[in-house]
Amino acid sequence: MRRTVEQTIEELLQLAASHFRVPREQLAPDDDFFEKLRIDSLQALELLTRLEHHFGIELPDYELQGVTSFRALAERIHARL
Repeated sequence: MRRTVEQTIEELLQLAASHFRVPREQLAPDDDFFEKLRIDSLQALELLTRLEHHFGIELPDYELQGVTSFRALAERIHARL
């Protein structure tokens, strides 16, 4: 069975919360992950690598230009599943 975008968003939020030790309930799909997680671009790359391994995909850098919300990131991931 194929996962929905909502399931992808939820998995992404759970992974981000556990990776950065933030309570899951503090994260919402439309939050800016740089602000909400208080991370820099290097930490965002760490998260991206973890997500690529989790979902078994590869996301080219050009696809992530301007992506700052969890929802937008999840939609890019979902499109590759």
